[in-house]
Amino acid sequence: MKNNLEMNGAEAVIKALEENGVEIIFGYPGGAVLPLYDALFKNKKIKHILVRHEQAAVHAAEGYARSTGKVGCVLVTSGPGATNAITGLTDALMDSVPLICLTGQVPTHLIGTDAFQEADTTGISRPCTKHNYLVKNVDLLCNIVHEAFTIASSGRPGPVLIDLPKDIQLSNVTYKNKIIKTNKVKENNKSLIDLETISSVAKVLFNAKKPIIYGGGGVVNAGPEASALLTELVDLLNAPVTLTLMGLGSVSNENKNFLGMLGMHGTYEANLAMHNCDVMLNVGARFDDRVTGRLNAFAPFSKKIHIDIDKSSINKIVSVDYGLVGDAKEILYLLIKEIKKEKKKKNNISINDWWLDINGWRNKKSLNFEQKGKVIGLYIVAEGGKKSGIRVKFTGHNEEVKRFQFSTRNKSPKRLLKCLHLEAVRHGSWHVCPGDVLDVRVASRSGTYFTQKEGNVEISHPDANAKHLICGCLLEID
Repeated sequence: MKNNLEMNGAEAVIKALEENGVEIIFGYPGGAVLPLYDALFKNKKIKHILVRHEQAAVHAAEGYARSTGKVGCVLVTSGPGATNAITGLTDALMDSVPLICLTGQVPTHLIGTDAFQEADTTGISRPCTKHNYLVKNVDLLCNIVHEAFTIASSGRPGPVLIDLPKDIQLSNVTYKNKIIKTNKVKENNKSLIDLETISSVAKVLFNAKKPIIYGGGGVVNAGPEASALLTELVDLLNAPVTLTLMGLGSVSNENKNFLGMLGMHGTYEANLAMHNCDVMLNVGARFDDRVTGRLNAFAPFSKKIHIDIDKSSINKIVSVDYGLVGDAKEILYLLIKEIKKEKKKKNNISINDWWLDINGWRNKKSLNFEQKGKVIGLYIVAEGGKKSGIRVKFTGHNEEVKRFQFSTRNKSPKRLLKCLHLEAVRHGSWHVCPGDVLDVRVASRSGTYFTQKEGNVEISHPDANAKHLICGCLLEID
């Protein structure tokens, strides 16, 4: 008779998911993961959401992770199930979304024999995951699952794949609980924060005549405290601030210093302010090509400062004068502390002339348009949102990006959930996470997620309700 720590590998995986806080898993069954589905069926705490394509499972898990701050979880079978998940994993890696993707695999003795529904999942997924595993020893299974969650959620978040041969799922194992260890990644990042550089950066910002702050998705990933600190820094310096698409909400768009989005989908004032600034502070953004355009013409007159948790991102695309590696929250706290010291010593340089220039550009009202003839979708969504409280949450791209910026009030982070850097929606995918997933028990915001077309909602989730589909967006009344 088994004690409560003896079980098969599949049961151990599900128990490890539960121990790591998983409440919802998105998946599509197949022969190589039937033991996992049997174990999931017996489990009463983890809810399974059935999708109609594995790519949809990964995107749904992305939306869940980004809206709740938890690690998203995916379960797919071997071969085509795993390969169908690759687009979603690539998107999660590019957008820094923490995911665990469990894939089935043929039994270990059949690996490499071109067995039915066999694919080199770890080889295929290596370029599009933060880390991946092929489990060949059942005794290492529990530790691998626990470690995967740590890797996915620490440092710069990203997807981790665990490939599970069927015989490993059926082998007996003694379950091992998660051992809480000091987060080495966080310690390493702290040690890389150079206090002398912080002091130098504070002086540069304090004495700038034309400063600009440029925030990205790293601020959102660093948590609400980081967003609050970024807002405090903006107010402390009275500096203009612009945000990338992934950074929207980290500073409220009602803040008087907010210039709108930056780059090809950005505002006139944000782009001209970036071009003409003398000091540019980048917090958690990666100098994406949709923001920079020609690199030799990007903020050409400025001293550049870059804060990022990923050391490899510093000087990767744009050469900077100061690079600070670490958690945005911790660095912003230290930077504000140093700037306050500078304020006690002397008054900072007036930037009134800089604001006169910016307000002149603002007066162009670059997002305004004149309505002629038939009402277009952008206007319908905007006016509908103003009158009825409808919140546009999830979008496609290009026109939809403009629609989101125009029609919603980005007062807080995690309001926009979509495939960003990979723009997977352009190629027939979606962005759906069914509304019943984000109930009040799981997240602070409820709601049906987003899509391009009604048909794609059905592909992603059989129970999706498309009655609120207007102009390519799923809308929901708060």
